[in-house]
Amino acid sequence: MAAYLQVSTATPTREDAVRLATSSVEAGLAAGAQVVGPVISVFWHAGEYGEGEEWQVLLKTTEARYPELEAHLLSAHPWDSPELAAVPIVAGSARYFAWLDKSTSKD
Repeated sequence: MAAYLQVSTATPTREDAVRLATSSVEAGLAAGAQVVGPVISVFWHAGEYGEGEEWQVLLKTTEARYPELEAHLLSAHPWDSPELAAVPIVAGSARYFAWLDKSTSKD
């Protein structure tokens, strides 16, 4: 069985989030994506405390497609150094994983 990942990033606007989700799924780099928001972020940036409103993007992919998805997100993201994190999906239905495999297949 292939390894499966949920990849997350955040954007400053809903439009940016939808654009990243759409382009990733259309390219077959992710099987699906959800846009969540707005969310409130609290963070340190450039040595200063900050708070802001962001839109979260959650993408589902395979470990094999992750390098291409990462490159795509970094090149298309509106921020220079965006959050980009992947966590393993350790359990799920066989039908879900089959859909994820088919949707991200390079065939």
